[in-house]
Amino acid sequence: MTMKTYFNIIITSVLILAISQKSSAQNATLTVNADSNITQLLALKKDLEKENKLSDGYTIQLYYGELDKANRILNNYRSKFGDWPASIEYETPNYKVWAGNFSSRLEAERALIAIKNNFSSAFILKPERRK
Repeated sequence: MTMKTYFNIIITSVLILAISQKSSAQNATLTVNADSNITQLLALKKDLEKENKLSDGYTIQLYYGELDKANRILNNYRSKFGDWPASIEYETPNYKVWAGNFSSRLEAERALIAIKNNFSSAFILKPERRK
């Protein structure tokens, strides 16, 4: 093959490549027509999750054991301490009752003093949260 043939092949290849790139490009416009209440519902859901979930800070563990007793402890706690959220967490094969949503150890210590009057085995922990 001659130099001219190589040159023609290269030029042809470049042109084909350029044309194929141009023809495969796509443009699209998407319009979403959503109900305006969706934004409000998402904000409400986020607020409810904040109320019902514990933070990544400190919490107080009230109980570790069977589900029936965990539910009794949780109900007892909620009747006495409405200021701090509480939940039951499951760790095979036991249930834990966690209370509080404390960003600092000092804040958790202050709450523990009040909680220990009713739940003597309570203690502070900084759990690893599920993502």
